Amino acid sequence: MTGNYYIMSNGILKRKENTIYFINKEVKRALPLTQIKTIFLFGNVTVSSQAVKFLAMNHIPIHIFNKYGFYVGTYYPREKYLSGRLLVKQAEHYLDGEKRLYLAKEFVKGAALNIVQNCYRFKIHEETEEINKLVEELKTAEKITEVMNIEARIREEYYKGIDKVMPEEFKFVKRTRQPPKNRLNALISLGNSILYTTVLSEIYLTQLNPTISYLHEPFERRFSLSLDLAEIFKPIIVDRLIFALVRQRIIQAKHFDLDLNSCLLSKEGKRIFVSHYDKKLKTTIKHKKLGRSVSYRRLIRLEAYKLIKHLLGIKRYKSFVAWW
Repeated sequence: MTGNYYIMSNGILKRKENTIYFINKEVKRALPLTQIKTIFLFGNVTVSSQAVKFLAMNHIPIHIFNKYGFYVGTYYPREKYLSGRLLVKQAEHYLDGEKRLYLAKEFVKGAALNIVQNCYRFKIHEETEEINKLVEELKTAEKITEVMNIEARIREEYYKGIDKVMPEEFKFVKRTRQPPKNRLNALISLGNSILYTTVLSEIYLTQLNPTISYLHEPFERRFSLSLDLAEIFKPIIVDRLIFALVRQRIIQAKHFDLDLNSCLLSKEGKRIFVSHYDKKLKTTIKHKKLGRSVSYRRLIRLEAYKLIKHLLGIKRYKSFVAWW
């Protein structure tokens, strides 16, 4: 099965003939490129120019994180699949206010309904009612800023509910980023960053342009369509994974490094999280419409294909909502 390849240690990526090696003082390991779709660099890794060229030839993106687990950037190979027609349609749906608003609402609606599913799973009751009211508010929103405001309020209610069911050492308190201030924020930040890059890798395997987005504003040097699609999958991939790791005590307080201004996962903590994240992506569910088992990773690609059909006028887009 092809998938992600995670490098957690410091070292060098070098090419020798038609092979890429990871080298440091302890190991010299050949990377199984036929089994790799994406490389994630969490260690301090030097990548030779020849390695970069060879990985690009094999259409393998490289996602780079710093030592704290924060996403730094992506080496994105030249697009494998190009479609001028689709690019025009993507731009058209961004420039047309009504078309853009529809897609932005769908992304938030999908995220919100997946959050509601989590509330049922986690036995969060009081906040669920308020979140459902906010979903109804989406129908009358007339601006992207209103949609994003509703999304923020949904998340605020959701996190209030999560605080009620989390152990004391994993209380949320409030959302903090770069750096996160407590353990739950640290897990969310890492999980969301990895999911963002996973979505980007799946978009790369379609004809979509990742820089044209609808909920999040497109900016230079940002693959903002990945942010749009990631909203839908945060609750069912990242949040559920975090909940399981904490409640089963697979991730514990000892797996974090705390100082006055931040709380970050230790190296061992990152290893545990990344390992279970990868297992989650490979986990399969029986798809109701397709009638067959598909992985969580595949669900992301299917969502990109649904968006393409909408942009081309084939089938109206409806965001993915989990049924389990």
